[in-house]
Amino acid sequence: MKHDCHYHPGDPAKWHCGECQIHYCARCMPDADTRQRRALCPGCSKAMRYLGAATEIVPFWNRIGSFFRYPFHTDPLIVIAICTLVPLFAPANLIGLIVWLVLALALFKYTYAVINHTAEGHLTPPSVSVAFTGSGFNVVILQLLVFIVMGGLVASAAMLGGPLLMLLALAFVVLALPASIMILAMERSVTAAVNPMNLAVLMSRIGTPYFLLYGYLILLTLASGVAQDFAHNHFPFWFSQPLSGFLNSTFTLILFNMLGYLLFQYQEELGFASDIQGDTDGMDMHQRDRSTRFDADIDMNLKDGNYDRVQSMLKEALKRNREDPLRIGQLHQLLVARNDATELYQYHPRILGWLADRNDNAGIARVLAMLEEAEPGFKLDDPELSVRCARCLYQRGQYKLALKLLQDFHKRFPDSEELAPAYLLVAQTLANGLNQWEKATAFLTFIQKRCANHPLHEQVPVFLEQAEKRELLKGPKASFSLADQGR
Repeated sequence: MKHDCHYHPGDPAKWHCGECQIHYCARCMPDADTRQRRALCPGCSKAMRYLGAATEIVPFWNRIGSFFRYPFHTDPLIVIAICTLVPLFAPANLIGLIVWLVLALALFKYTYAVINHTAEGHLTPPSVSVAFTGSGFNVVILQLLVFIVMGGLVASAAMLGGPLLMLLALAFVVLALPASIMILAMERSVTAAVNPMNLAVLMSRIGTPYFLLYGYLILLTLASGVAQDFAHNHFPFWFSQPLSGFLNSTFTLILFNMLGYLLFQYQEELGFASDIQGDTDGMDMHQRDRSTRFDADIDMNLKDGNYDRVQSMLKEALKRNREDPLRIGQLHQLLVARNDATELYQYHPRILGWLADRNDNAGIARVLAMLEEAEPGFKLDDPELSVRCARCLYQRGQYKLALKLLQDFHKRFPDSEELAPAYLLVAQTLANGLNQWEKATAFLTFIQKRCANHPLHEQVPVFLEQAEKRELLKGPKASFSLADQGR
Protein backbone atom coordinates (compact mmCIF):
# COMPACT_ATOMS: atom_id res chain seq x y z
CA MET A 1 0.00 0.00 0.00
CA LYS A 2 1.32 3.42 -0.93
CA HIS A 3 1.56 6.09 1.74
CA ASP A 4 2.27 9.77 1.22
CA CYS A 5 4.13 11.91 3.70
CA HIS A 6 1.85 13.57 6.24
CA TYR A 7 3.63 16.90 5.79
CA HIS A 8 4.46 16.72 2.09
CA PRO A 9 1.48 15.21 0.23
CA GLY A 10 2.67 13.69 -3.01
CA ASP A 11 6.05 12.70 -1.58
CA PRO A 12 6.33 8.96 -0.81
CA ALA A 13 6.69 8.07 2.86
CA LYS A 14 9.91 6.44 4.03
CA TRP A 15 9.20 6.10 7.76
CA HIS A 16 6.17 5.34 9.88
CA CYS A 17 5.67 6.01 13.58
CA GLY A 18 3.39 3.40 15.10
CA GLU A 19 2.85 5.56 18.20
CA CYS A 20 1.81 8.76 16.40
CA GLN A 21 0.48 6.98 13.29
CA ILE A 22 2.27 9.49 11.09
CA HIS A 23 4.19 8.87 7.88
CA TYR A 24 7.34 10.83 7.11
CA CYS A 25 9.27 11.32 3.86
CA ALA A 26 13.02 11.73 3.44
CA ARG A 27 12.73 15.53 3.70
CA CYS A 28 11.16 15.19 7.14
CA MET A 29 13.91 12.82 8.30
CA PRO A 30 17.24 14.21 7.05
CA ASP A 31 19.08 12.80 10.09
CA ALA A 32 17.72 9.25 9.76
CA ASP A 33 20.18 6.41 9.31
CA THR A 34 18.80 4.66 6.24
CA ARG A 35 21.64 2.16 6.10
CA GLN A 36 20.94 0.94 9.60
CA ARG A 37 17.22 1.62 9.10
CA ARG A 38 16.99 3.55 12.34
CA ALA A 39 15.22 6.81 13.07
CA LEU A 40 13.43 8.43 15.98
CA CYS A 41 10.04 10.04 15.55
CA PRO A 42 10.27 13.86 15.69
CA GLY A 43 7.04 13.91 17.68
CA CYS A 44 7.41 11.21 20.32
CA SER A 45 11.13 10.27 19.98
CA LYS A 46 10.27 6.58 19.61
CA ALA A 47 11.82 4.26 17.04
CA MET A 48 10.05 4.21 13.71
CA ARG A 49 9.54 1.53 11.08
CA TYR A 50 11.47 1.95 7.87
CA LEU A 51 9.30 1.59 4.78
CA GLY A 52 12.11 1.57 2.24
CA ALA A 53 11.06 2.21 -1.32
CA ALA A 54 7.71 0.46 -0.93
CA THR A 55 5.76 3.66 -1.45
CA GLU A 56 7.58 4.88 -4.56
CA ILE A 57 8.22 1.74 -6.60
CA VAL A 58 6.95 1.66 -10.16
CA PRO A 59 4.51 -1.29 -10.50
CA PHE A 60 6.07 -4.26 -12.28
CA TRP A 61 3.48 -4.15 -15.08
CA ASN A 62 4.87 -0.73 -16.04
CA ARG A 63 8.42 -2.10 -16.29
CA ILE A 64 7.92 -4.99 -18.70
CA GLY A 65 10.44 -3.51 -21.13
CA SER A 66 13.07 -3.30 -18.39
CA PHE A 67 12.63 -6.98 -17.56
CA PHE A 68 13.26 -7.98 -21.17
CA ARG A 69 16.38 -5.78 -21.29
CA TYR A 70 17.69 -7.19 -18.01
CA PRO A 71 19.55 -10.27 -19.42
CA PHE A 72 21.33 -8.09 -21.99
CA HIS A 73 23.43 -6.20 -19.45
CA THR A 74 27.11 -7.07 -19.56
CA ASP A 75 27.26 -9.31 -16.47
CA PRO A 76 24.31 -11.62 -17.24
CA LEU A 77 25.39 -11.83 -20.88
CA ILE A 78 28.83 -13.04 -19.79
CA VAL A 79 27.27 -15.63 -17.46
CA ILE A 80 24.92 -16.85 -20.20
CA ALA A 81 27.73 -16.97 -22.76
CA ILE A 82 30.02 -18.99 -20.46
CA CYS A 83 27.30 -21.42 -19.43
CA THR A 84 26.08 -21.85 -23.00
CA LEU A 85 29.26 -21.93 -25.07
CA VAL A 86 31.81 -23.63 -22.82
CA PRO A 87 29.96 -27.01 -22.79
CA LEU A 88 30.22 -27.06 -26.62
CA PHE A 89 34.00 -27.35 -26.37
CA ALA A 90 34.01 -29.81 -23.45
CA PRO A 91 34.98 -33.39 -24.28
CA ALA A 92 32.20 -35.96 -24.61
CA ASN A 93 33.18 -37.91 -21.52
CA LEU A 94 32.90 -37.77 -17.75
CA ILE A 95 34.93 -34.54 -17.57
CA GLY A 96 32.58 -32.90 -20.07
CA LEU A 97 29.59 -34.02 -18.01
CA ILE A 98 31.14 -32.54 -14.86
CA VAL A 99 31.82 -29.26 -16.66
CA TRP A 100 28.22 -29.16 -17.86
CA LEU A 101 26.87 -29.83 -14.35
CA VAL A 102 29.12 -27.19 -12.74
CA LEU A 103 28.07 -24.55 -15.27
CA ALA A 104 24.40 -25.49 -14.86
CA LEU A 105 24.81 -25.05 -11.09
CA ALA A 106 26.47 -21.68 -11.65
CA LEU A 107 23.67 -20.52 -13.94
CA PHE A 108 20.94 -21.57 -11.50
CA LYS A 109 22.86 -20.01 -8.62
CA TYR A 110 23.03 -16.76 -10.60
CA THR A 111 19.31 -16.81 -11.36
CA TYR A 112 18.45 -17.21 -7.67
CA ALA A 113 20.93 -14.46 -6.81
CA VAL A 114 18.97 -12.26 -9.23
CA ILE A 115 15.85 -12.66 -7.06
CA ASN A 116 17.67 -11.64 -3.88
CA HIS A 117 19.56 -8.85 -5.61
CA THR A 118 16.40 -7.37 -7.11
CA ALA A 119 14.38 -7.77 -3.91
CA GLU A 120 17.07 -5.75 -2.08
CA GLY A 121 16.50 -2.84 -4.46
CA HIS A 122 19.27 -3.38 -7.02
CA LEU A 123 17.75 -2.68 -10.42
CA THR A 124 20.94 -3.70 -12.24
CA PRO A 125 22.10 -7.34 -12.38
CA PRO A 126 24.61 -8.85 -9.92
CA SER A 127 28.21 -9.22 -11.05
CA VAL A 128 29.58 -12.22 -12.90
CA SER A 129 31.53 -13.37 -9.84
CA VAL A 130 28.27 -14.15 -8.02
CA ALA A 131 27.71 -17.10 -10.35
CA PHE A 132 31.11 -18.75 -9.86
CA THR A 133 32.33 -17.81 -6.38
CA GLY A 134 31.14 -17.98 -2.79
CA SER A 135 28.41 -20.08 -1.30
CA GLY A 136 24.86 -20.59 -2.53
CA PHE A 137 25.30 -23.51 -4.91
CA ASN A 138 23.09 -25.60 -2.65
CA VAL A 139 20.03 -23.64 -3.77
CA VAL A 140 19.80 -25.88 -6.85
CA ILE A 141 19.65 -28.99 -4.67
CA LEU A 142 17.09 -27.29 -2.46
CA GLN A 143 14.97 -26.52 -5.50
CA LEU A 144 15.15 -30.17 -6.60
CA LEU A 145 14.01 -31.19 -3.13
CA VAL A 146 11.11 -28.73 -3.38
CA PHE A 147 10.04 -30.32 -6.67
CA ILE A 148 10.29 -33.79 -5.11
CA VAL A 149 8.22 -32.74 -2.07
CA MET A 150 5.60 -31.08 -4.28
CA GLY A 151 5.42 -34.20 -6.42
CA GLY A 152 5.00 -36.26 -3.27
CA LEU A 153 2.16 -34.00 -2.11
CA VAL A 154 0.33 -34.44 -5.40
CA ALA A 155 0.86 -38.21 -5.27
CA SER A 156 -0.36 -38.33 -1.66
CA ALA A 157 -3.47 -36.37 -2.63
CA ALA A 158 -4.15 -38.88 -5.39
CA MET A 159 -3.86 -41.83 -3.00
CA LEU A 160 -5.98 -40.20 -0.30
CA GLY A 161 -8.69 -38.46 -2.30
CA GLY A 162 -8.57 -39.85 -5.79
CA PRO A 163 -8.30 -37.95 -9.08
CA LEU A 164 -10.34 -34.94 -7.93
CA LEU A 165 -8.14 -34.20 -4.90
CA MET A 166 -5.06 -34.87 -7.02
CA LEU A 167 -6.16 -32.31 -9.60
CA LEU A 168 -6.86 -29.75 -6.88
CA ALA A 169 -3.45 -30.38 -5.33
CA LEU A 170 -1.76 -30.17 -8.72
CA ALA A 171 -3.56 -26.91 -9.52
CA PHE A 172 -2.42 -25.41 -6.20
CA VAL A 173 1.19 -26.57 -6.71
CA VAL A 174 1.32 -25.11 -10.23
CA LEU A 175 -0.24 -21.83 -9.05
CA ALA A 176 2.03 -21.60 -6.01
CA LEU A 177 5.26 -22.44 -7.85
CA PRO A 178 6.36 -18.79 -8.36
CA ALA A 179 5.62 -18.09 -4.70
CA SER A 180 7.63 -21.17 -3.72
CA ILE A 181 10.61 -20.02 -5.81
CA MET A 182 10.48 -16.57 -4.18
CA ILE A 183 10.34 -18.01 -0.66
CA LEU A 184 13.16 -20.45 -1.40
CA ALA A 185 15.34 -17.67 -2.84
CA MET A 186 14.81 -15.47 0.23
CA GLU A 187 14.84 -18.08 3.04
CA ARG A 188 16.85 -20.99 1.56
CA SER A 189 14.50 -23.41 3.33
CA VAL A 190 12.67 -26.33 1.71
CA THR A 191 10.19 -26.45 4.58
CA ALA A 192 9.26 -22.79 4.14
CA ALA A 193 9.07 -23.14 0.35
CA VAL A 194 6.56 -26.05 0.46
CA ASN A 195 4.51 -24.95 3.46
CA PRO A 196 0.98 -24.36 2.07
CA MET A 197 0.35 -21.67 4.69
CA ASN A 198 3.46 -19.73 3.66
CA LEU A 199 2.51 -19.97 0.00
CA ALA A 200 -1.09 -18.93 0.61
CA VAL A 201 -0.05 -16.01 2.81
CA LEU A 202 2.43 -14.69 0.25
CA MET A 203 -0.10 -14.93 -2.58
CA SER A 204 -2.86 -13.31 -0.52
CA ARG A 205 -0.65 -10.42 0.61
CA ILE A 206 0.40 -9.63 -2.93
CA GLY A 207 -3.18 -10.09 -4.10
CA THR A 208 -4.38 -9.69 -7.67
CA PRO A 209 -0.95 -8.61 -9.04
CA TYR A 210 0.34 -12.11 -8.21
CA PHE A 211 -2.09 -13.62 -10.71
CA LEU A 212 -1.18 -10.93 -13.24
CA LEU A 213 2.47 -11.90 -12.81
CA TYR A 214 1.50 -15.55 -13.11
CA GLY A 215 -0.05 -14.81 -16.49
CA TYR A 216 3.15 -13.10 -17.63
CA LEU A 217 5.20 -16.07 -16.46
CA ILE A 218 3.02 -18.51 -18.42
CA LEU A 219 3.45 -16.36 -21.54
CA LEU A 220 7.21 -16.23 -20.97
CA THR A 221 7.41 -20.01 -20.58
CA LEU A 222 5.36 -20.56 -23.74
CA ALA A 223 7.45 -18.00 -25.66
CA SER A 224 10.66 -19.68 -24.51
CA GLY A 225 9.37 -23.08 -25.59
CA VAL A 226 8.22 -21.81 -28.98
CA ALA A 227 11.53 -20.03 -29.59
CA GLN A 228 13.57 -23.11 -28.69
CA ASP A 229 11.36 -25.34 -30.84
CA PHE A 230 11.80 -22.94 -33.76
CA ALA A 231 15.59 -23.04 -33.30
CA HIS A 232 15.67 -26.87 -33.31
CA ASN A 233 13.42 -27.14 -36.39
CA HIS A 234 15.02 -24.47 -38.56
CA PHE A 235 18.73 -24.50 -37.76
CA PRO A 236 21.42 -27.16 -37.74
CA PHE A 237 22.17 -28.88 -34.46
CA TRP A 238 25.57 -27.21 -33.96
CA PHE A 239 23.79 -23.81 -34.03
CA SER A 240 20.37 -24.65 -32.58
CA GLN A 241 21.76 -26.21 -29.41
CA PRO A 242 23.65 -23.11 -28.13
CA LEU A 243 20.87 -20.85 -29.41
CA SER A 244 18.30 -22.88 -27.51
CA GLY A 245 20.46 -22.72 -24.37
CA PHE A 246 20.87 -18.97 -24.79
CA LEU A 247 17.11 -18.45 -25.19
CA ASN A 248 16.31 -20.67 -22.22
CA SER A 249 18.81 -18.83 -19.99
CA THR A 250 17.56 -15.45 -21.16
CA PHE A 251 13.90 -16.18 -20.46
CA THR A 252 14.83 -17.71 -17.09
CA LEU A 253 16.64 -14.51 -16.06
CA ILE A 254 13.66 -12.43 -17.16
CA LEU A 255 11.35 -14.62 -15.11
CA PHE A 256 13.50 -14.52 -11.98
CA ASN A 257 14.02 -10.77 -12.29
CA MET A 258 10.25 -10.32 -12.35
CA LEU A 259 9.87 -12.51 -9.25
CA GLY A 260 12.50 -10.50 -7.40
CA TYR A 261 10.90 -7.23 -8.42
CA LEU A 262 7.51 -8.43 -7.20
CA LEU A 263 9.08 -9.05 -3.76
CA PHE A 264 10.62 -5.57 -3.92
CA GLN A 265 7.33 -3.96 -4.91
CA TYR A 266 5.33 -5.64 -2.13
CA GLN A 267 8.00 -5.51 0.56
CA GLU A 268 5.74 -3.67 3.03
CA GLU A 269 3.00 -6.29 2.74
CA LEU A 270 5.60 -9.05 3.09
CA GLY A 271 7.16 -7.56 6.21
CA PHE A 272 10.59 -6.32 5.09
CA ALA A 273 12.06 -3.06 3.81
CA SER A 274 14.46 -2.41 0.94
CA ASP A 275 15.42 0.75 -0.85
CA ILE A 276 16.53 1.49 -4.39
CA GLN A 277 20.28 0.99 -4.22
CA GLY A 278 22.68 3.45 -5.76
CA ASP A 279 25.67 5.63 -5.03
CA THR A 280 24.85 7.03 -1.60
CA ASP A 281 28.42 7.71 -0.48
CA GLY A 282 28.61 10.99 1.32
CA MET A 283 24.86 11.19 1.80
CA ASP A 284 24.85 10.13 5.42
CA MET A 285 27.02 13.06 6.48
CA HIS A 286 24.59 15.41 4.81
CA GLN A 287 21.66 13.59 6.34
CA ARG A 288 23.12 13.96 9.80
CA ASP A 289 23.62 17.71 9.38
CA ARG A 290 21.84 19.23 12.35
CA SER A 291 20.75 22.28 10.37
CA THR A 292 18.68 20.09 8.04
CA ARG A 293 17.07 18.40 11.05
CA PHE A 294 16.26 21.85 12.44
CA ASP A 295 14.76 22.98 9.12
CA ALA A 296 12.65 19.83 8.95
CA ASP A 297 11.35 20.43 12.48
CA ILE A 298 10.47 24.02 11.60
CA ASP A 299 8.65 22.90 8.47
CA MET A 300 6.60 20.28 10.32
CA ASN A 301 5.73 22.60 13.20
CA LEU A 302 4.63 25.32 10.80
CA LYS A 303 2.34 22.87 8.99
CA ASP A 304 0.96 21.73 12.34
CA GLY A 305 0.24 25.37 13.27
CA ASN A 306 2.73 25.40 16.17
CA TYR A 307 3.86 28.96 15.49
CA ASP A 308 4.88 29.70 19.07
CA ARG A 309 7.08 26.62 19.03
CA VAL A 310 8.73 27.69 15.77
CA GLN A 311 9.31 31.20 17.10
CA SER A 312 10.96 29.82 20.23
CA MET A 313 13.15 27.51 18.15
CA LEU A 314 14.36 30.39 15.98
CA LYS A 315 15.06 32.60 18.98
CA GLU A 316 17.09 29.84 20.60
CA ALA A 317 19.02 29.36 17.38
CA LEU A 318 19.82 33.08 17.28
CA LYS A 319 21.12 32.93 20.83
CA ARG A 320 23.70 30.42 19.62
CA ASN A 321 24.52 32.36 16.46
CA ARG A 322 23.36 35.96 16.54
CA GLU A 323 24.09 36.71 12.90
CA ASP A 324 22.85 33.51 11.25
CA PRO A 325 21.25 34.94 8.08
CA LEU A 326 19.07 31.89 7.48
CA ARG A 327 17.46 32.01 10.93
CA ILE A 328 17.11 35.80 10.83
CA GLY A 329 15.28 35.53 7.52
CA GLN A 330 13.00 32.78 8.84
CA LEU A 331 12.23 34.78 11.98
CA HIS A 332 11.48 37.86 9.87
CA GLN A 333 8.99 35.95 7.72
CA LEU A 334 7.29 34.45 10.76
CA LEU A 335 7.00 37.73 12.71
CA VAL A 336 5.66 39.63 9.71
CA ALA A 337 3.15 36.86 8.97
CA ARG A 338 2.01 36.88 12.61
CA ASN A 339 2.06 40.69 12.75
CA ASP A 340 4.07 40.38 15.97
CA ALA A 341 5.35 43.95 16.38
CA THR A 342 6.61 43.33 19.93
CA GLU A 343 9.05 40.60 18.91
CA LEU A 344 9.83 42.47 15.71
CA TYR A 345 10.92 45.47 17.76
CA GLN A 346 13.30 43.29 19.78
CA TYR A 347 14.95 41.82 16.69
CA HIS A 348 14.57 44.75 14.30
CA PRO A 349 18.30 45.69 14.12
CA ARG A 350 19.27 42.24 12.85
CA ILE A 351 16.21 41.90 10.63
CA LEU A 352 16.66 45.31 9.00
CA GLY A 353 20.36 44.61 8.52
CA TRP A 354 19.47 41.31 6.86
CA LEU A 355 16.98 43.07 4.56
CA ALA A 356 19.50 45.80 3.71
CA ASP A 357 22.08 43.17 2.76
CA ARG A 358 19.55 41.81 0.28
CA ASN A 359 18.55 45.26 -0.97
CA ASP A 360 14.97 44.41 -0.04
CA ASN A 361 13.38 47.85 0.06
CA ALA A 362 9.85 46.43 0.25
CA GLY A 363 10.79 44.35 3.29
CA ILE A 364 12.43 47.35 4.98
CA ALA A 365 9.38 49.51 4.35
CA ARG A 366 7.06 46.80 5.72
CA VAL A 367 9.08 46.35 8.91
CA LEU A 368 9.34 50.12 9.47
CA ALA A 369 5.59 50.48 9.03
CA MET A 370 4.92 47.77 11.62
CA LEU A 371 7.35 49.37 14.06
CA GLU A 372 5.80 52.81 13.50
CA GLU A 373 2.36 51.38 14.13
CA ALA A 374 3.51 49.74 17.36
CA GLU A 375 5.48 52.80 18.49
CA PRO A 376 4.49 56.08 16.80
CA GLY A 377 7.53 58.25 16.10
CA PHE A 378 9.84 55.23 16.05
CA LYS A 379 13.46 56.02 15.12
CA LEU A 380 16.38 53.70 14.55
CA ASP A 381 19.11 54.11 17.16
CA ASP A 382 21.90 52.72 15.01
CA PRO A 383 23.45 55.34 12.68
CA GLU A 384 25.10 52.85 10.33
CA LEU A 385 21.91 50.78 10.00
CA SER A 386 19.91 53.95 9.36
CA VAL A 387 22.18 54.92 6.46
CA ARG A 388 22.18 51.39 5.00
CA CYS A 389 18.37 51.15 5.05
CA ALA A 390 17.96 54.70 3.72
CA ARG A 391 20.36 54.02 0.87
CA CYS A 392 18.41 50.90 -0.10
CA LEU A 393 15.15 52.87 -0.06
CA TYR A 394 16.70 55.73 -2.07
CA GLN A 395 17.99 53.35 -4.75
CA ARG A 396 14.47 51.94 -5.16
CA GLY A 397 12.78 55.34 -5.35
CA GLN A 398 11.24 55.48 -1.86
CA TYR A 399 12.56 58.98 -1.23
CA LYS A 400 10.26 60.18 1.51
CA LEU A 401 10.79 57.11 3.65
CA ALA A 402 14.56 57.42 3.15
CA LEU A 403 14.44 61.06 4.32
CA LYS A 404 12.36 60.08 7.32
CA LEU A 405 14.97 57.54 8.40
CA LEU A 406 17.69 60.24 8.29
CA GLN A 407 15.67 63.06 9.81
CA ASP A 408 17.59 65.07 12.49
CA PHE A 409 20.56 62.78 12.05
CA HIS A 410 23.03 65.40 13.33
CA LYS A 411 21.01 65.79 16.53
CA ARG A 412 20.55 62.09 17.16
CA PHE A 413 24.11 61.08 16.28
CA PRO A 414 26.26 64.22 16.51
CA ASP A 415 29.58 62.42 16.74
CA SER A 416 28.89 59.62 14.30
CA GLU A 417 31.21 58.88 11.39
CA GLU A 418 28.05 58.28 9.39
CA LEU A 419 26.99 61.93 9.54
CA ALA A 420 28.63 62.92 6.23
CA PRO A 421 27.38 59.83 4.31
CA ALA A 422 23.92 60.32 5.81
CA TYR A 423 23.55 63.96 4.76
CA LEU A 424 25.12 63.36 1.37
CA LEU A 425 22.43 60.72 0.86
CA VAL A 426 19.82 63.27 2.02
CA ALA A 427 21.16 65.78 -0.50
CA GLN A 428 21.04 63.21 -3.31
CA THR A 429 17.50 62.22 -2.32
CA LEU A 430 16.33 65.85 -2.31
CA ALA A 431 18.07 66.75 -5.56
CA ASN A 432 17.89 63.62 -7.66
CA GLY A 433 14.60 62.29 -6.34
CA LEU A 434 12.53 65.35 -5.36
CA ASN A 435 14.15 68.21 -7.37
CA GLN A 436 14.64 70.26 -4.21
CA TRP A 437 18.02 71.74 -5.14
CA GLU A 438 18.13 74.52 -2.55
CA LYS A 439 17.59 72.10 0.33
CA ALA A 440 20.14 69.73 -1.18
CA THR A 441 22.66 72.57 -1.36
CA ALA A 442 22.00 73.39 2.31
CA PHE A 443 22.84 69.83 3.38
CA LEU A 444 25.99 69.80 1.24
CA THR A 445 27.06 73.07 2.83
CA PHE A 446 26.43 71.57 6.26
CA ILE A 447 28.79 68.68 5.40
CA GLN A 448 31.40 71.14 4.16
CA LYS A 449 31.34 73.07 7.44
CA ARG A 450 30.73 70.30 9.96
CA CYS A 451 32.62 67.30 8.57
CA ALA A 452 35.98 68.77 7.57
CA ASN A 453 37.89 65.64 8.61
CA HIS A 454 35.72 63.15 6.79
CA PRO A 455 37.01 61.68 3.46
CA LEU A 456 33.82 62.85 1.71
CA HIS A 457 34.64 66.48 2.55
CA GLU A 458 36.92 66.96 -0.45
CA GLN A 459 34.17 65.78 -2.82
CA VAL A 460 31.60 68.27 -1.56
CA PRO A 461 32.67 71.09 -3.98
CA VAL A 462 31.94 68.79 -6.91
CA PHE A 463 28.50 68.04 -5.52
CA LEU A 464 27.84 71.74 -4.91
CA GLU A 465 28.80 72.53 -8.50
CA GLN A 466 26.45 69.84 -9.75
CA ALA A 467 23.65 71.17 -7.54
CA GLU A 468 24.19 74.70 -8.86
CA LYS A 469 23.87 73.42 -12.43
CA ARG A 470 20.84 71.31 -11.52
CA GLU A 471 22.71 68.16 -12.50
CA LEU A 472 22.29 64.78 -10.83
CA LEU A 473 24.49 64.54 -7.77
CA LYS A 474 26.92 61.76 -8.74
CA GLY A 475 30.22 62.93 -7.33
CA PRO A 476 33.56 63.33 -9.18
CA LYS A 477 34.27 61.23 -12.23
CA ALA A 478 37.07 58.68 -12.02
CA SER A 479 40.18 59.44 -14.07
CA PHE A 480 42.26 56.74 -15.67
CA SER A 481 44.72 59.08 -17.44
CA LEU A 482 48.36 57.99 -17.14
CA ALA A 483 49.41 61.60 -17.55
CA ASP A 484 47.30 62.63 -14.58
CA GLN A 485 48.76 59.80 -12.51
CA GLY A 486 52.31 60.92 -13.46
CA ARG A 487 51.63 64.40 -12.13
